[in-house]
Parts: sequence; C-alpha cells; structure tokens
Amino acid sequence: MLRRMDEVEVEDETSDPRRWKKAGWVAKIVKNENDEGWAATMTRIGDAEPALVSPWTMGRDKVNPKPLDHTGFATLLKGATEVLRRHELALHARMHRSGTCLSADGFRLRADLDIAADEDDPHAILSVFDELSGKLVRSGRVSPSFKLSEAAVQKFLKTGDA
Repeated sequence: MLRRMDEVEVEDETSDPRRWKKAGWVAKIVKNENDEGWAATMTRIGDAEPALVSPWTMGRDKVNPKPLDHTGFATLLKGATEVLRRHELALHARMHRSGTCLSADGFRLRADLDIAADEDDPHAILSVFDELSGKLVRSGRVSPSFKLSEAAVQKFLKTGDA
C-alpha cells in the first residue's frame, strides 16, 4: 500500500513471512540459486545490490523456508549494518594513512596522507604535524601513489615536493 508523505510516495512497512520492509531496509527470503535451500537478503532502500546474503533455515516441512519474524529481521539488520561498517572502515584505511617520524631537529612528527577519491584529478594531501603541540608544520598536494616513509616526509619538509 502506498501513501503520500511530503509529496513523495512511500510504501508502508511490510512484514509478511518472506518479505519485511522496515527502518530503511528490505529483507527477502529467496530460493538459493546454488542449491535446494533458501537465502535471506538484506538490501538498503535505494541500493541496487544487497548488503548481506545469508543462508536461511528451512521450515518444519523441509521444503519451504522458516517464516521471517521480528527476531530474524533484527539479526539480519545487525549483520547487514556490520558489513557496511566494515566496508566503510576498509575504504577509510585505503584512503588515509598516518605515520610518525623525527624532524631534522629531532622533534617527533605525525604525517597524515589523505588520498582524494577523484577520478578526474587523482591526488593526495600530505599534512605534517608537530606531535607535541598538534600544530601543522607543512601541508601540500602529492601524488596518490606517495609512499609514506620517514625519508619521503623529511624531503617533503625540506623542499615541499614529494
């Protein structure tokens, strides 16, 4: 059933034995294409692909799937949000690196390399901070393939080039 909300059609929450729609997610129980079992999919509304596909338990008749209930939906929702969170953390780890080194004067420095996700203009920003005061020592644009090493950071500090 559709209802209007702020000039946008929104489908009401659904909770039937094989399809639940709630809290911005759709859970479906589908026939597993690889064998004779069943699978549960969790798709965030608006996403093209499911965030989670998981095996689903057979019912008592060993032919049909166990009905989806509130507990099953909550478990699938938790699993799907954890998968998305791990993907976000992995992306952040690929796009941000940090390391420490010593300056020519013997002060401890922290260097942060942030890679820009820009296909048209690939680059990264290298920022070097005094670790005691937290003040920015130098920042500049570098290649996204910049290797974060003590020698490279010291060269960047001296010349401004990567």
